[in-house]
Amino acid sequence: MKGLFEAMAVTRRKSVPVVFMLAFVFICAMIQSSPLNAQGCIIAHSVGEVGGPESQGGYLQSGHFQLAFSYRHQYSFRHFVGSEEQVYRTQDGSNVRNRINLFDVTLTYQATPRFSVDANLPAEFASRRYIIPAHSIGNNPPVEITGDYGVSGAGDISFGVQGWLWNPLHQNSHNIQLGIGIQAPTGRDNLQNRLILTPGSAPIDSTADYSVQPGLGGWGIPITWTAFQSIGQRTQAYFNGSYLITPQETNGVANTPPPGFPPPAPQNAYISIADEYLAQLGFAYSMASVNGLTVSAGLREEGVPAHDLIGGNEGFRRPGYAVSFEPGVLYAFHKGNDLITANIDRAVYRNRVASVPDLQLGTHGDAAFADWLWLASFIHRF
Repeated sequence: MKGLFEAMAVTRRKSVPVVFMLAFVFICAMIQSSPLNAQGCIIAHSVGEVGGPESQGGYLQSGHFQLAFSYRHQYSFRHFVGSEEQVYRTQDGSNVRNRINLFDVTLTYQATPRFSVDANLPAEFASRRYIIPAHSIGNNPPVEITGDYGVSGAGDISFGVQGWLWNPLHQNSHNIQLGIGIQAPTGRDNLQNRLILTPGSAPIDSTADYSVQPGLGGWGIPITWTAFQSIGQRTQAYFNGSYLITPQETNGVANTPPPGFPPPAPQNAYISIADEYLAQLGFAYSMASVNGLTVSAGLREEGVPAHDLIGGNEGFRRPGYAVSFEPGVLYAFHKGNDLITANIDRAVYRNRVASVPDLQLGTHGDAAFADWLWLASFIHRF
């Protein structure tokens, strides 16, 4: 395993292949195109990674394993309709407050220099709190409603296979890895809490909002990519991402309105199983003064599209997307066999786009977004 310094010293090619130029154009187009841009930070199932293999201890050697423990935290509380923040929601205390803690364990086996397989198991601990003042929405609800949900559980297990376009034994300056897998609906999508939603009423079992449910409720096809290009001896450009294809339209969980509100329109009667995506573009720089330390900076976009690649688009979802500035640090030690990463992302743009039911009904719902995203991981190779 070669570190960033060694690998770049072996091949000092400074020309950027055409494929990386295409990757850069693709990420810029994705950030600007409305059909794909959609995530109301209400769904948060991706941890992601920063940099390429040469900034993370080098390629994983054939016949070796890699065990990664990842963590994601976000607190969503700012409401947006389109790109406009609904400031009054925060001011009057009627905003929804989602707090998500996602733990992720991934085991990878490098079968050959080019091809690897992995298995991923997520677990989520989340809460959702809100207050709907009496007569605040079209004279509804008749009395104040409070919701205070806490859910936890294992998420949807996935298995994947990945392959490098160029053989890592002969290419250190640039490479692209593509992956595809299967995600099984092992996580719960209908967890309930026993709550008193309206003062003076009897407790009821109420299903938590889909944004804090550990599972999606349907099968998925995750597609992943990792691309990097060395620039000089210490700098590396990277372009990583994933897209989750969800062929099923809804998961069968009813979209139940709060007490006092009319039932949803047929298009929103059940929870949608929506696609998700993540893209990261940036640079990593290996510090000469501290062996094994790499700093990185880039942009991160993640979202839920209003239109899925496969399957129908009806069902209740909050599509939207967030673009964040993503600085981070990576520290490799024990000859590259262990790695610690940490990132603190700051949202610079948020947009809750209209869903297909919104367009059909002439409405435009809102979604709560976070200001900050906290990411950390520990990786061990053996």
